Amino acid sequence: MTAAFIWGTTFVAQQVGMDALGPFSYAAARYVLGLLAVLVIWRGFRGQRQAARRAGTYKSGWLAGIGAGCIMFTASSLQQVAMQYTTAGKTSFITCLYIIFVPLFAVLLRKRIRPENWLGAVLALTGLYFLCVKEDLTLSYGDTLVFISAFFWTFHILFIDRYAAMVDAIEMSAMQIAVCAVFSSVAAAGWENFTWAGVQQEAFPIFYAGVMSAGVAFTLQIIGQKYAEPSHAAVIMSLEAVFGALASWLLLHEIMQPLEIFGCLLMIAGMLITQIGGRLFRKTVQNP
Repeated sequence: MTAAFIWGTTFVAQQVGMDALGPFSYAAARYVLGLLAVLVIWRGFRGQRQAARRAGTYKSGWLAGIGAGCIMFTASSLQQVAMQYTTAGKTSFITCLYIIFVPLFAVLLRKRIRPENWLGAVLALTGLYFLCVKEDLTLSYGDTLVFISAFFWTFHILFIDRYAAMVDAIEMSAMQIAVCAVFSSVAAAGWENFTWAGVQQEAFPIFYAGVMSAGVAFTLQIIGQKYAEPSHAAVIMSLEAVFGALASWLLLHEIMQPLEIFGCLLMIAGMLITQIGGRLFRKTVQNP
């Protein structure tokens, strides 16, 4: 939930930060700063790693982080480039199709998906429609890129679910951000005119997106997915759209319409049903 809040509020920073930088230049700056933030966290937990080594429970997360980083770079790059050709509302809606894709792909990985997972996903997806979509849903070039990115965000959630409980979460987070920083820097050097003046102009948006989103939020995602099922995690993380709308209202003075507020309520309902609905139902069946 905290990660979703940070990602949602980062939407404002991304809007402001892209004024003077290209998508890859902005991404490179934020991921480099995010990597520095995670390395500080990694060093702060060195005592726990040493204790785990002595207990024989330590397993490095660097290698797993490479795979997570490749997936995350592909997903975030497709999304960032797509926003040059499509609206933010469509981007948010299409990206969060991972709410539906995660349970579908989790079935292929032999995960048990309960009825409340599907109901919560449908409610959250319906809420996203009312919250974000302002036009028809015909897929433009940009929409198609975002649609493809939704599959990669799905793969990222499932990849994290596969390895988060097995390896050092902070090392995994640091490596995935490092991969994104390197690839984004190479892309920026090859296709964009990177300028330090642009970085200085967008210093605060880069700082917030780098330290809080790339550094803190993605680390929290990995730690949280040690305990949360992937379908639960997908619904909770999709609340970034709700937090993004609220942040835009508070900071950019964008007014939410009644249907948008209704969408927020549907998404919250979807999250609650996913988290507690099944347990309440099973308790009722056991104790009629």
